[in-house]
Amino acid sequence: MSKTPALKGLELYRKIRNEFIGLNTKYLLANGETKKRIYLDSTASTLMMKPAFDIMEKFLHHYANTHSEMHFDAKISSREYQWVHDKILSFLNADPNVYTCFFTGSGTTAAVNRMARVFRDIRPEKDVAIVSIMEHHSNDLPHRKHMKEVVHVPVEFNENQMLCVSLPLMEAELKKYGDRVNYVAVTGVSNVTGIINPLKKIAKLAHKYGALILVDGAQTAAHLPIEISNQDDPEASFDAFVFSGHKTYVPGSPGVVVAKKAHLLAIEPEEVGGGMVKEVFETEYEVKTEFPDREEAGTPNILGAIGLGAVIDVLDRIGMDVLEAEEDKIMAYALEKMNEVEGLVIYGSTCMKTCPRAASISFNLRDIDHGLVAGVLNDYFNIAVRNQCFCAHPYVKEMLVADMKLNSTFTDIKELKFSLGLKKGMVRASLGLYNTREDVDALVAALDHITKNIEFYQSQYIVNENETYVHKTFYFDHKTRFSISGALDDMFKK
Repeated sequence: MSKTPALKGLELYRKIRNEFIGLNTKYLLANGETKKRIYLDSTASTLMMKPAFDIMEKFLHHYANTHSEMHFDAKISSREYQWVHDKILSFLNADPNVYTCFFTGSGTTAAVNRMARVFRDIRPEKDVAIVSIMEHHSNDLPHRKHMKEVVHVPVEFNENQMLCVSLPLMEAELKKYGDRVNYVAVTGVSNVTGIINPLKKIAKLAHKYGALILVDGAQTAAHLPIEISNQDDPEASFDAFVFSGHKTYVPGSPGVVVAKKAHLLAIEPEEVGGGMVKEVFETEYEVKTEFPDREEAGTPNILGAIGLGAVIDVLDRIGMDVLEAEEDKIMAYALEKMNEVEGLVIYGSTCMKTCPRAASISFNLRDIDHGLVAGVLNDYFNIAVRNQCFCAHPYVKEMLVADMKLNSTFTDIKELKFSLGLKKGMVRASLGLYNTREDVDALVAALDHITKNIEFYQSQYIVNENETYVHKTFYFDHKTRFSISGALDDMFKK
């Protein structure tokens, strides 16, 4: 009797979650113990999926540049490179007749900058961009640079807890700025709280008022099913969707843009050079009409793209609905267990029924600096988290102010802002495909231990000139674990 596709996907999920490079890395800690690393920093960058790494190694035996099929290796490179583009369109449910996929250099940041310039140039009379307060700097600053005005839309509140971006307030801004609005730019999943925005509703709202929509999918592509083309409701489709390979289990892979061909064809490509031209003469040149060539000037990151294509294929075989369901279970478990730690504050709504989340949980321990918490988790427990403001300063500040107003005695706004300046920041634990309930249990146990032994840990650290917590006696010499020259020395020893 054959197994159902869902069961096959679940089996593959359970197999793949153990096949990531770095899961078994061990370090000597400040207490003298040697422990295996627990990696909870996937929102910043994920670990490498080993099957993708293996595919990249196999491909290197056939590596050659693309844009030719006149020798065997060039034929393989060109065809597989194109296959990756097609695979991504299929994975994101983007109609290949309407959309193209192309790659950019520095991840989502380059992708957002690229599309901000495109939207500016194809609709120069529309000089306003509307973005949510939730955005990472990469989906905020490019719009500030390339548009005349950027309007930030706040989030919704429910019982003093912050939810997703406010649709009524977004509609109010769309009405207010009218024909000046060029596009709406919004994240699919917050890199701070993991809160998921209702993208289809936002797309319909933007299109209702004649605006385009750009979706930052950096935290979305690896965790949730995505439907860029909506056949049943075209107004719910996206104009552009961008994400990063390094946040999708392939460090070193490129950024990705999936955009409507019509937008791109309306102007000359943003970047020019080899590969995107049909003919070049002494005084003029003719740009290709074929995608993705016309949008990818120069030699692309072929190897990174091959690895990304392998991961996308694996995720597709698992099924993003299967992956989402399994990650939801771990996220709900993490929220439940972390809420039991005395003095722990989780930012954003913790009810996943009213406010779905993916991947990230940002928190603080009351009256304990976020830098100290992150330092202790690393030095004593080998738990890798991130702290500070996660390149989302306005959103983090808004949540900190809201929390302090509810849980402090401050009555003067200047006093409140002064205190906020002293303690600005959070700790973020972010989950990947490879994380388990056991990882959550280890984090919760460590946080509970910190709260009960805080005086000891405070006595072990100083704050240096960079406002970083540094252990007084424990020093981690990274060169003893890895350095390029040291690794080469070992490699070439006779």
